[in-house]
Amino acid sequence: MRLTVLGCAGSFPGPEAPCSAYLIEADGFRLLVDFGPGSMSTLQRFSGLYNVDAILLTHLHCDHMLDACSYIVARRYAPSGPLPPLPVYAPVAAPDRISAAYGGENEPMAISDVYTFYSLQPGSFPIGPFHVTVDRVNHPIETYGVRVEHEGRVITYSADTAPCDQLIRLAQGADLFLCEASYLDGVDNPPDLHLTGREAAEHATKAEVGRLLLTHLVPAWGSEALTLEAAKAAFEGPIDIVRPGARYDI
Repeated sequence: MRLTVLGCAGSFPGPEAPCSAYLIEADGFRLLVDFGPGSMSTLQRFSGLYNVDAILLTHLHCDHMLDACSYIVARRYAPSGPLPPLPVYAPVAAPDRISAAYGGENEPMAISDVYTFYSLQPGSFPIGPFHVTVDRVNHPIETYGVRVEHEGRVITYSADTAPCDQLIRLAQGADLFLCEASYLDGVDNPPDLHLTGREAAEHATKAEVGRLLLTHLVPAWGSEALTLEAAKAAFEGPIDIVRPGARYDI
C-alpha cells in the first residue's frame, strides 16, 4: 500500500503546497482522500489526471473538497470522451454542495454524469481492494476520520478534528498515522476545531502507531519547528512533517 501526499496545507494553499489531498494505492487501485484547492495540479504530476478510481471526502470545508468541482470539467470533457461516473464517498450534503459550487447557488449544475455519490456514516465498507472504516470526529461540521486497511497494513487519516476518542480508535495500531496539527500550544486556540502538534502526538502514542505524519499546518500563522518540537516530546516513534510529492510505502 502506498500513500502519496498531493496537498497538505491547512485552511488555504501555502506558498509550496496545495490544500489537503492524499492518494492511497494498492493492487492498481487509486483512492483519492480529500481534494483541496490546487491539488489537481499535483495529481497530474504524481498520478495522472484520470488515474483515480474513487474519491473519499472527509468533510465539505472548501480546503478539503473544492478541486472536486474543477475535476468535473476535466472528466466531462476528457479528450477520449466523457468518462464513466466516479464513485464519491462523502457527507450527505456533498452532491448539493459540489453542484452549487460548480454551477452557482441559484442554478446548480447536474453532475450525475461525472460522480456517483455514496453518503458516509460511521462504520466499515469496501472501496476497491481496501477495507475502509470511518467515524465522526470533533469538528464543527460533519467530518469523518478514516482508517484504510489492506493485507494487514493500516493508514489512518485524522481529517480535521480536535481531540477525540474516535480518532484514537481509528488509529489503533496503524502503520502510518496522517494527522492534522494546525495549532500551536500556548495560543488561545478556538475549542473543538483542530489539534496541536502535541495533541496529535498524544493521540499517536495512545493508539500505538508506527509512524506519525503531521499535516494541515498553516504556514501563515504556524511554525513547523515548534510543531515538530512539541510532537517529539509526546511521541517516541518516527515523525515527519509531510510535503507534496512525499511517498510512503508500507
